[in-house]
Amino acid sequence: MPTVQGNGIDIYYEMQGEGEPLVLIPYLAADQACYAFQVTEYAKHFTCFTVDLRGAGLCSKPEGSYTTELFAEDIAAFMHAANVERAHVVGLSLGGATGMWLAAKYPARVKSLSLHSSWDRTDPFMRVVLDGWRIMAQALCSVTDMVIKGIFPWCFTPELYAQRPEYIDSLADFVRGRPMPPVDAFMRQSEAALTHDAQDALPMIQAPTLITFGRHDIVCSTRFAEPLSTGIRGSEITIFEDCAHGPIYENGEEFNARTLAFLNRHRG
Repeated sequence: MPTVQGNGIDIYYEMQGEGEPLVLIPYLAADQACYAFQVTEYAKHFTCFTVDLRGAGLCSKPEGSYTTELFAEDIAAFMHAANVERAHVVGLSLGGATGMWLAAKYPARVKSLSLHSSWDRTDPFMRVVLDGWRIMAQALCSVTDMVIKGIFPWCFTPELYAQRPEYIDSLADFVRGRPMPPVDAFMRQSEAALTHDAQDALPMIQAPTLITFGRHDIVCSTRFAEPLSTGIRGSEITIFEDCAHGPIYENGEEFNARTLAFLNRHRG
């Protein structure tokens, strides 16, 4: 299994495709396979590196405090170890929060930045949501069950649940089949989301940046559009009208087409 050492941990990754490097950073509790529906298309144009974050997947899960800035240091160390000098960087939710720190601290390493369903600084509402997931994970003694019962309803619209219940079931089966973190590792990783604050770092981002939201997202709603777009000079915003927090699953075809158009504009 492809693993590199960086920043004091073992970092698992997978690579697929040909072309300029593209690094995809997972969201909370997920492993690198969470972008399976995107890599199928992205790999036709880019060499895709899907990377596990500290505390999840097959990456190390050491004790200690986790922050989104620390995650960015891990990704920078991964890029160095994997001989990826410069890459397009994509992240959804926690992956986006990590990506903005990476682009701010290592501008020479980031050719373009795609921030999906992400946020600049954790606000009181988001803190309540995250605390609820943490309580549920501890009560169920299972991150897998917490994701399916607790996080899924925030990621998908009521219409998707009503119209395609079999698809929701297939996504649940996908989660059950992945290497999910133990509860203690999830608590450390979610602490990074609780404490995320990259507001002062946004002006340091130099890479062309795409910011996207699902219109029906409540966790990372369009309330974060203004601070992100104002903080990152020259950024552009795309809204997926029929999606909530997880447009990569709810409308993968439109998501892939519109995000790939941005990536292809910044190739070469």
